[in-house]
Amino acid sequence: MKGTENIIAHIKADAQAKADAITAEAEKQCADIREEFNNKAKGIYVDVITRGQKAGDDLVESRERIIGMEAKKEILAMKQEMVAKAFDTAEKRILSMPKEEYLKFLTGLIVRSAVTGTEEVVLNQADAVSLGKELIKMADAEFEGGKFKLSKNTGDFAGGLILKRGNIEVNCTVELLIDLCKAELSADVAKVLFS
Repeated sequence: MKGTENIIAHIKADAQAKADAITAEAEKQCADIREEFNNKAKGIYVDVITRGQKAGDDLVESRERIIGMEAKKEILAMKQEMVAKAFDTAEKRILSMPKEEYLKFLTGLIVRSAVTGTEEVVLNQADAVSLGKELIKMADAEFEGGKFKLSKNTGDFAGGLILKRGNIEVNCTVELLIDLCKAELSADVAKVLFS
């Protein structure tokens, strides 16, 4: 029996040695696989972090561009508003001139715009009542051979006048004069305001 026990012990020892060798080989393969996947995972991690960082940088850059464009739009809108207010202020100043200055202003419009000196002068209701006759006298005196007529009709405008000769009208209203100046002078006004 001792011989059988020795054989069995020997078989067990061989089996254990083979099992230990297989286990050691399996552990080595597992370690190699683990190391390979850890390296792949690190590569994937670095790639994901790099792509995420680039996407974040791109997003920040895009947002900064959008914010910059929005700021420029706001500044442009503010500048346009300020230029418009400058012209509104000019219109209000013309319309609130002292009577003598306003009469000279209107007389100048008539003299520069008249052709025959017999045109009909259309004013707004308030100006027709307060300074119509005096304006006609001044215009007649300034324009050689002037015989202007104050129209019985009044216009629906804030200030200035319209000269009529038959079917021809020359619009010298303050509103139109300011609009014409806007197109011509907006860039100059903007330079003065924002330089």
